[in-house]
Amino acid sequence: MRLNDIKPAEGSRKSRLRVGRGIGSGLGKTAGRGHKGQHARAGGSHTLGFEGGQMPLQRRLPKVGFRSMKKAESQQVFLYQLAKLKDEVIDVVALHKAGLIDGRARRVKVVAKGEINRPVKLSGVLATAGAKAAIEAAGGSVE
Repeated sequence: MRLNDIKPAEGSRKSRLRVGRGIGSGLGKTAGRGHKGQHARAGGSHTLGFEGGQMPLQRRLPKVGFRSMKKAESQQVFLYQLAKLKDEVIDVVALHKAGLIDGRARRVKVVAKGEINRPVKLSGVLATAGAKAAIEAAGGSVE
C-alpha cells in the first residue's frame, strides 16, 4: 500500500450538489435560495449574533462578573513558607527575593496555614489574626 493508493471507504463521501444547472436537476433557477430576500442575494450574510435589528441576546443580558485591578497587586504567603526563610526581618523585598511573590505585589498578607517555630519580625507585611497570634507565640512580632 502506498499513499497514492489510499481512498475513502465506498459511500462515505457524497459528491457535492451542483446548484443552478437547469430545471431537470431540481436545483435550477433560484438554486435552493428561495425567492427574494436577504439570503437570496449575493453577499446577503449577516454578522454573528445579528438578529435582524432586534437587540441581540449578548447585549440584552446583563454584564456578569468583575475582574479586580488590585488582584495582581495583592498576594498571600503562608506561615510554613515563612518558616523556611533564613531572614530575621521579613518584608516585601525579602519575600520577592525568596520567590514567594512576584514583582507586581504591593500588598502582601500572611495567612495562618502551617506552623512557624522561630521568631521573625514582619515589616510592611499584613497578617491575619491567626497568623499574628502564631508569630507572636513563636517569639516574633508584627509591625
